[in-house]
Amino acid sequence: MISPARRARPLPVRPQARRTGALAAVAALLLTVSACTGDAPGKVSTPVEDATGGAGAADAAGAPEGFESYYTQDIAWTDCRGEFECATVTAPESWSDPESGSIELSVMRTRATGERTGSLLVNPGGPGGSGVDFLASAAEILGDRVLESFDVVGFDPRGVEDSTPVTCLDDAAKDAYLAQDYDLSTDEGIADAREGAAAYAQACADNTGELLGEVGTQSAARDMDMLRAALGDDELYYLGMSYGTSLGATYAGLFPERAGRLVLDGAIDPTIDAAEQSAGQAVGFENALRAYVADCLGGADCPLTGSVDDGMQQVRDVLDAAYDRPYPTDGDRVVTRSLAFYGVIYPLYNQRDWPALTQALDEAIDQGTGTMLLYIADAYNGRNNDGTFADNSNEVFTAVNCLDGRSSDDVETMRKEAAEIEAEAPTLGSFFGYGGITCADWPYPPVERDYDVAAPGADPIVVIGTTNDPATPFVWAEGMADALDSAVLVTYEGEGHTAYLNGNGCIVTAVEDYLVEGTVPEDGLTC
Repeated sequence: MISPARRARPLPVRPQARRTGALAAVAALLLTVSACTGDAPGKVSTPVEDATGGAGAADAAGAPEGFESYYTQDIAWTDCRGEFECATVTAPESWSDPESGSIELSVMRTRATGERTGSLLVNPGGPGGSGVDFLASAAEILGDRVLESFDVVGFDPRGVEDSTPVTCLDDAAKDAYLAQDYDLSTDEGIADAREGAAAYAQACADNTGELLGEVGTQSAARDMDMLRAALGDDELYYLGMSYGTSLGATYAGLFPERAGRLVLDGAIDPTIDAAEQSAGQAVGFENALRAYVADCLGGADCPLTGSVDDGMQQVRDVLDAAYDRPYPTDGDRVVTRSLAFYGVIYPLYNQRDWPALTQALDEAIDQGTGTMLLYIADAYNGRNNDGTFADNSNEVFTAVNCLDGRSSDDVETMRKEAAEIEAEAPTLGSFFGYGGITCADWPYPPVERDYDVAAPGADPIVVIGTTNDPATPFVWAEGMADALDSAVLVTYEGEGHTAYLNGNGCIVTAVEDYLVEGTVPEDGLTC
C-alpha cells in the first residue's frame, strides 16, 4: 500500500457503499472489512443446474494453442452466500507455458432476473480487490436494468484472496510492516527502507512460489478471456473501476475483436509510467484534501482554523507529529505517521466519508490521541479488530505493480522526483516519492507489454472520469480516452473516487443505457 518507500503506483481502493454521518461512515468502513471474513465462496454450497439463457456453450475458439481445455471447462456452480452462486475455475499458472501447471480462480455470480443478455464481469480495483466480495455488496447498488439483463460475475483475479493467493507475511509481521516509518531524507533511511522492501520481496517469493511472477495485469486479462469463453459468451461485457480500468483496457488491447461493451470508471492513463502515476496521484489527493478542508472550515464543528492554506498546514502538522511521537489510542497500539496517513486519505475517496475525517482530526488535534485515525487506517488496510487481515490486497498490490512497471531506484533520481512531487503537493506529497524502492529487489522482472494499447477494432469503450477524483485524477481518464481508438469520454463533475456506484442519475443512465441497450453515450458527455 502507501507509506514512504512502499509505494508503487497507484493507491489501491476498496469498494465503498453509500453512507452518511461520521459514525455511520466508520461503521460502514469497518463492516466492509468484516464482511470479507465470512465463509469463502462454496464452503456452504449446494450444486445448482447451470443455465446460459441463450448464450453459447464454452468454446475453444480463440484459445491459445495448448490452452483449449481451459477455455472449454465446465463451471460447476453451487449456491453460496444466500442468493449467489459460486464456483472455482482453473487457469494456467503461466499463459506462456501450457505445461506450467494450474491455479484456481474464485468466481461468484448473481443470475439475471429477466431476459438474459449475457454475463457482465466486474472488477472493483486494487490491484488486489476481490471481485467476489465486491459483488456481495455491489449487487444491492447495481441498477435493476443491469441485474435484469446480466448474470453479474465477480471474480478474484489470480493471486487475490480466494483464488490461488499471493502470500508474503503473517498477520503480525504485516501489522508491523504497514506501521513502519522511514526517514527518507537521509541515506541511512533510504538504505533501511530498501532493506525492508527486499525482505518483504523475499518473503513473497518464499511463500508464493512461481505464481509471484505470473500475476501481472496481462495474465489477469487473459484469465478474463478464458472466463468469457467458459461462461459461454462470444464477447466480454465488463464493468471495471479504478485499477479495473487498466484490466479492461488491457483486455481490449489483447482481444479487441472480443471486447464487447466495456465501461471503465475512474480510469488510469495507460501511457504514463509509474513515476508519473505517483506524481499525478499525489496532486489528486492534495486537491481532494483542499476541497475537504474548505468544506470543513465552512462548517460549525471543524477542528481546523484560519484559511484553507492554514488548514492544510494543520493537517500536515497532524501527520508530522506522529513521526516523533506516535499517537496513543484506546488500545495497546499507537498511530505512526504511516498509519495516520492512511487515516487521512481513506475518507477522501468518498465525500460522504468526510465527517469521519473531521472526527479523526478533531481527536488528534484536541486530545492528542489517534483512536479514530487508527480505525480508519485499519479499514483501509483490511485489518480486523483481532489483528488478522481480511484479505491479501496489500500483497497483491505490490506484486502486480512490480510486474506491470517500476520507478527508478536510483537514489538521486528518486530524490529529484520526490522534490518535484512535494512542490506540487506540499501537504501529502512526501508520501508519494521513492516508489522505486518497493520493487528494486523484486525477484521477478517487469512484464513487457505485448499488445497495442489503442485496441484498434474494438467496439466503443466508455471511459468515465470524476473531475476531483483523488485516486485516479481526471487527467488520467482523458489520457485513457485519447489512447483508446474507440473510447468515448464521460465526465462526472464532483468529488470522490469513481462515479457510477455513487448514484448520480446522469452517469447511471449513460452507463446502463450502454450496457443494457448498447446506446453509446455522446463523447464528451458531462454530468
